Amino acid sequence: MSSCVEMAPPVHRSRPGPVPWIAMYHSVGDCSDDPYRITVSPARLERQLRWLRRQGLRGVSVTELLAARARGEGRYLVALTFDDGYADFLVNALPVLSRWGCTATLFVLPGRLGGVNDWDPLGPRKPLLTAAGIRRAAAAGVEIGSHGLTHVDLTRADDAQLRHETAESRSRLEQLTGTGVTGFCYPYGTVDRRAMEAVRAAGYGYACAIDPGALNGPHALPRVHVGQNDSAARLLLKYRLHRLRRRPVAGLR
Repeated sequence: MSSCVEMAPPVHRSRPGPVPWIAMYHSVGDCSDDPYRITVSPARLERQLRWLRRQGLRGVSVTELLAARARGEGRYLVALTFDDGYADFLVNALPVLSRWGCTATLFVLPGRLGGVNDWDPLGPRKPLLTAAGIRRAAAAGVEIGSHGLTHVDLTRADDAQLRHETAESRSRLEQLTGTGVTGFCYPYGTVDRRAMEAVRAAGYGYACAIDPGALNGPHALPRVHVGQNDSAARLLLKYRLHRLRRRPVAGLR
C-alpha cells in the first residue's frame, strides 16, 4: 500500500529592494545668512535637477515613488521633499521643478500658517506658506504632507501632544486641501518607536525621518540632506553611499 505526503506549496517572500533615494530640501532662496545650512539658491537647485536628468533620473513625490516601487518599478525615480513649508517654495522652487518636469512632496505645518520659522533660534526669520499658498502648491501637482502641527520634537512630546501633532495635523490639512494626506515628516528628523506608532495610528501611509536608526519600514524612511554645497560630484557620491549605508526598507520592493 503506497502512501503519499502532501507538500505545502513553497512560500515566495518578496525581498525588500534597495533603499529609496529621498532628497531632503528646506528653503530655496538667499543663502547669505544660513547657519543651519538648510537653504539652496534657485540656481543651485536648477543645477541639481539638471544633474538628475543627466543621470536618467526624475524627481517625483514620495507617494509617486512608493507607488512605483510597489509595482516593481521606480528604478529611475527619486523623491524630492521640502520641509517646513517656506513661502519661498512657490516663488523659487516650483518654477525650477516645473522646468525640469519634476514634482515633489512639501511637508507643511498647519498650526503655523502664515507664520515664521521661530523654532530656529539662530537663523533669519523666514515666512511660511499661508493656507492659500498651500492650495496653490497642491493645485500645481505638489504632494502636501504633514510636518506636524507646530514643529515639535515628537520624541519629547507627551501622549496628548503626540496625538495632536499627528492626528490633528492630518485632519486640518485634509480640510485645507480637500484631499487625503498620506505623508508625514518628523520635525528635526528625530523619531523613536513611540512617535512612529503614533504616526501610523493617525492614518499616515508613510513617514520620513533623516536617520531612523534601528527603526525600519515605510514609517521610518531615511533621507539624504541636499544643500547649497552639493555639486554634481557630491550628489553622485551621496547617491551611491546612501544605498551602501542604508538597509533595504521592509515593506518596499
